[in-house]
Amino acid sequence: MSDSTPANPAEPGLEVRTFFVRGRNALVARANLSELYVDYYLHLGANGVKPSEVHATLFKRALAAFALHCASRPRNELTAWTINLQAPRVNLFLAGDNTLGAVVGRIFDENVKELPENLFYADIVRGREPKRRSVVAFTEADPVAGMEMFYARSEQRPVRFFDLGDEDFALVSEHPDCDSAWLAALDADAVRKLEKIESTAPLESRVCRWHCGCTHDRMLEVLAPVMRQDAEGLFGESAVITIQCPRCAARHAVTREALEAYVAAHP
Repeated sequence: MSDSTPANPAEPGLEVRTFFVRGRNALVARANLSELYVDYYLHLGANGVKPSEVHATLFKRALAAFALHCASRPRNELTAWTINLQAPRVNLFLAGDNTLGAVVGRIFDENVKELPENLFYADIVRGREPKRRSVVAFTEADPVAGMEMFYARSEQRPVRFFDLGDEDFALVSEHPDCDSAWLAALDADAVRKLEKIESTAPLESRVCRWHCGCTHDRMLEVLAPVMRQDAEGLFGESAVITIQCPRCAARHAVTREALEAYVAAHP
């Protein structure tokens, strides 16, 4: 699930803090995602990607929930979410590598299959364990509703997501013996004040940054099987084709000469 090249985990990124609310038995992940959003939009601009305003708003909301979710998970975990919405019909894809503190994703708005309901797919790999997949259906046209359903059915514990304003977000998840009534009654104002009005214990701070790691060589590797089977169908009369990274939509120009050399070197 992670095809990124090695990166330096010490590279700068935004800080995601987690802390435990004593007496309530709940875990909180909180961060201001302004820096992550800037990196995302710079990435779109650099690659000539212009999503609709509606799709971009949905993706930003999904990205916020995903970044906080990843920070709440073990450091050796790889996670990918695909959130299928039917109205608007769009797929939101996100991937995270906790060993690198990296998140990435993209919007798929073409040829999205019509389905009777929205679907949330979560693929998880922890260490050397086999990949686990969860699929849940949900009704609201909101990626956070899909995440909440995933927590309720697959994680079997509730979670609450809060937009605290000015691109500050929090995720509050239940732990054993949680005060469920307190969690259900929480609102954004109470979450902003949690560390003042509740007894809390800081857990850790993690770096989160926008990073895919897709490279020209990786795109050659992806195209090589097609090149071996149908070079003319792949290139036609063109000397250069452009391929989009399936994880982040970055555009990579690949020449026929470079791909031929790669295939010859990797029979």
